[in-house]
Amino acid sequence: MNRFTLARREAVLCLALTLLYFIAWYASAYFIPPEAEWEGIPLWFLQSCMVMPLLFIMLCAAMLRFLFVPVPLDERESPHES
Repeated sequence: MNRFTLARREAVLCLALTLLYFIAWYASAYFIPPEAEWEGIPLWFLQSCMVMPLLFIMLCAAMLRFLFVPVPLDERESPHES
């Protein structure tokens, strides 16, 4: 695979993770009843502002480690190579 194909694949993976984060945040912020609490903290706040960011930081690290490929940026490709 050339670097542009890899860059496109990694961009799609980043976009998918971003959309998944937004959906998870929206669900935890709006589908948890406001009266639900844990240790005096509203559960919607705990989930959407504390748990979800930590979870997605770990997912980002895992995606970088296992799905992204290091590409040397100093190589020059011929203009006809794709």
